[in-house]
Amino acid sequence: MFKKYWALLGSTGISPYIWTILGILPFYFIYLSSSTVRIMAGIILTLAFFAIYRLAFISKGWTVYVWTLLLIGISIALTSLFSYVYFAFFIAYFIGNIKNKIPFYILYSINLAGMVIAINLKIILRDEFLLRQLPLVIIVLLSLILLPFSLRHRNERGLLEEKLEDANKRISELIKIEERQRIARDLHDTLGQKLSLIGLKSDLARRLISKDPARAADELKDVQQTARTALNEVRKMVAEMRGIRLSEEIVRVQEMLKAAQIKFSGSQEWSLPNVPLLVENILSMCLKEAVTNVVRHSKATHCEITLSHTNKEISLSVKDNGIGNVGKEHFLKGSGLSGMRERLDFVNGTLEVVSDDGTELLIRVPTIVKHLEREGMR
Repeated sequence: MFKKYWALLGSTGISPYIWTILGILPFYFIYLSSSTVRIMAGIILTLAFFAIYRLAFISKGWTVYVWTLLLIGISIALTSLFSYVYFAFFIAYFIGNIKNKIPFYILYSINLAGMVIAINLKIILRDEFLLRQLPLVIIVLLSLILLPFSLRHRNERGLLEEKLEDANKRISELIKIEERQRIARDLHDTLGQKLSLIGLKSDLARRLISKDPARAADELKDVQQTARTALNEVRKMVAEMRGIRLSEEIVRVQEMLKAAQIKFSGSQEWSLPNVPLLVENILSMCLKEAVTNVVRHSKATHCEITLSHTNKEISLSVKDNGIGNVGKEHFLKGSGLSGMRERLDFVNGTLEVVSDDGTELLIRVPTIVKHLEREGMR
């Protein structure tokens, strides 16, 4: 029980020793009083403070504000009777945890104004006991001013972080759903069509095998070729699903350009620290597709590939000195550029094509997707 209580005090961000000392000190201040009646009144007020403080923490709704006003009243009374100002520290901490803005400012103002008036009256009356602890009193006043706002800011930041974490989890789930849909589309567009074709040609070859054996053999050859093509496409899809690092892909890209007798230039550093594998995988696939287009269609003699990343985004540029002429028809469904754009949509990326003295593909991905690393995507 004691360990649990001690851990609770420590979770407030303030040392449990400070809370314990502030809870014991009022009895010492009360004990210094010469009047038995004042001592009894002080003990009753102190015990009432702790009881109401507990009620305030477990209550909800408007009753919280009533308990807080009573706490402020008891704190002011103890300050006036015994020069004990430190209960105001408890109240400042409690007010800092009030979520509603208007009650926060009202209670903050009442607590601060009440304590300032009570302390000034004691100073005017030249209370010797309070004057001896004046430096500590000043520290308490500073705490009354700063602590509630500090706690409120911390709590608001905590709520925003929770909302951000929930949003990141939701985004992660949506990305997984989109990836499943993409795989389903790819399987339908590749395997589905080719398996249907294999079925039709096999059925045709079965009917022709007795009537026209030569044509049936040709149909079976087509079936064999279609099956091999489907198998290669499946292998390609599986390879794309595996994690591909940009540092690995750029080596293959350079080999591809060298084989096509296209001069390569660009960035030397291809590592992306703190970037999820999903993002780097998508960038690698886009890079491969872009360079494949350069080799097949651009008739270029030079290709420049650059990578840059900042705190806001990752940029990948593939620029060639080829014929250019990239139009809207190149973004039709099923084309390479359309596939790149679909992949980039998974990570809120963008694809921009500029045709001027060649073609430049500019890919941008926001670094906000770093949250995926916490979701186990690395």
